[in-house]
Amino acid sequence: MKGTSILFPAALLFLITACQKHPEKAEKKAAAPLPSVIAFGSCSNQYLPQPLWDDIRADHPDLWIWLGDNIYGDSYVMDTLRKKYQRAKMNPGYAALRAQTKIIGVWDDHDYGLNDGGREYPRKDSSKTLLLDFLDIPEEAAVRSHPGVYQSFLFGEGAQKLKVILLDTRYFRDSLTPSTRPGRRYEQNESGDMLGEAQWQWLESELAANDAAVTLLGSSIQVLHEEHGWEKWDNLPKARQRLFDLIRKYKPRNLLILSGDRHIAEMARMDLEGYGPLYEITSSGLTHTWSSGKSEANKYRVDENLIIHKNYGLIRIDWSGAQPALRVEIKGDKGVVYGSWDLQR
Repeated sequence: MKGTSILFPAALLFLITACQKHPEKAEKKAAAPLPSVIAFGSCSNQYLPQPLWDDIRADHPDLWIWLGDNIYGDSYVMDTLRKKYQRAKMNPGYAALRAQTKIIGVWDDHDYGLNDGGREYPRKDSSKTLLLDFLDIPEEAAVRSHPGVYQSFLFGEGAQKLKVILLDTRYFRDSLTPSTRPGRRYEQNESGDMLGEAQWQWLESELAANDAAVTLLGSSIQVLHEEHGWEKWDNLPKARQRLFDLIRKYKPRNLLILSGDRHIAEMARMDLEGYGPLYEITSSGLTHTWSSGKSEANKYRVDENLIIHKNYGLIRIDWSGAQPALRVEIKGDKGVVYGSWDLQR
């Protein structure tokens, strides 16, 4: 177990809400109860052993957040995707978690239906319906009436609020630029976009109206990493800069980014000029990780603690003090803790 204290510029509070918004029309809903334990993860192959659900349930999370690759679908045939979702949903361990915990989430590429896919995927609207059904999203929810699967959620009230904003990095994303360099799949597309204008406008409205003491920003792919040659926000640097500019403009208090996709886990920190420390915790994967113990450079990684084990993320919040005390952990089978970081004032 590795412990690290990380100082945020302001108190760390987590806000998540049952408020789902459309870019043009906001829905006002009563805030859901404030969670004190939040679990999250990604990359769960429905055909592989799934040993972590009992560990996750043993932590008694109030909320589970899917960060993508919730199944491995990779198909243009919706009946194929539907059956794979059904298999995943019927897994006894996951079914038991659903019975005790609120579930929210977003997709990545394999559950979207196309490996590394973006806006070119022709079945994305049909695939969207399957994802929302898998997540048990109500028929009247705002997310069902707009393109893409982006949503926000608010928990708590008054000074104790936790907000989760889940971004859709697939539905609107422009094409990536293939790399000819060994060991890399992609290079930068200098003009490409990640979110699409409607989602950008929605995100700005979410940040402008956000009075949460802490905000979780869910992105299926990594935001801070610049060095590896696979999918990441840095492949579309104009879009990444636009995201950073919004963070600087609205200065959400104690923003923490959650990501998946990479089949490893790590904590990263960037000192973002005009904002301060910006943190990202990556948790991946639930059923499979890298097959070897190779290393990978990441200048933003905290403690050089690259975790190559099946894993999930856990956030514990103590709300009893004047400011909440928060610990982020990366955990594995049989309760092992691979990484631990205290986020405090």
